[in-house]
Amino acid sequence: MMMRPKTQYQLNLKLLIFGIFLAFLLLFILRTNFSSKPSQQQSSQSTACPSHSTPSTCNKIPPSLIQPLLHYSTSNITPQQTLKEISVTSRVLERKSPCNFLVFGLGHDSLMWTSLNHGGRTIFLEEDKSWIEQIKQQFPMLESYHVVYDSRVRYADDLMQIGKVDQECKVVGDARHSQCQLALKGVLPPEVYEIEWDVIMVDAPTGFFEDAPGRMSAIYTAGLMARNREIGETDVFVHDVNRVVEDQFSRAFLCEGYMREQEGRLRHFTIPSHRANVGRPFCPEN
Repeated sequence: MMMRPKTQYQLNLKLLIFGIFLAFLLLFILRTNFSSKPSQQQSSQSTACPSHSTPSTCNKIPPSLIQPLLHYSTSNITPQQTLKEISVTSRVLERKSPCNFLVFGLGHDSLMWTSLNHGGRTIFLEEDKSWIEQIKQQFPMLESYHVVYDSRVRYADDLMQIGKVDQECKVVGDARHSQCQLALKGVLPPEVYEIEWDVIMVDAPTGFFEDAPGRMSAIYTAGLMARNREIGETDVFVHDVNRVVEDQFSRAFLCEGYMREQEGRLRHFTIPSHRANVGRPFCPEN
């Protein structure tokens, strides 16, 4: 991402980010007040504040949200996604957080995504090791891991053909043991394979030139992880669907039948568990 001068777009984006954070803060306070009322049902659930907190400390803005508010209000760098694109994912996070959120890519918007999933676990996967170190100096609280991809955009057509004809690519299971050439097998941290992800964002690796890794395997693996969860469903987002790889691979392996909406360059899919329904086809029938 590049440094940009302040524009009306940038100001509008800051207003959106402030609005999103304020909405989450309001929700946080409402949950806090509600959880303070004793009931048998609430006693078995986690509350927004620790049991030892006093009302005055419980109603304060959490420290983990103070930094992003200050950062985005003073930074000249804007997130890569547009106002409307960010809103699509933030609505899902508002409904699902705290949750498990996996993001392919580490960028200027990473602090925002972690904050919008306040109380949950957000993991970032990044191909550029030096970039990870740079971001960690600014935001050491972000959980990120270096990933080495062996795919290349120039092989995307061949991989698409393999994904369509190889029946192993339609088998739902642990990505580590998949026989499909598209699956990311053993290149991700162990916890990424073991956690059931509620939300996955594919906004990396690099894919805008022939020798770049491309997002072919990331998209396929995101879909495989979503199908392999025990129960429930996973919301999967793919950014830059204006490009051929992101467009074709998301339609083929996340399935048009699972697509919920598209806003600008962002496409949103909701993929249900296939383990809970063994006879479910890889893509829903039209």
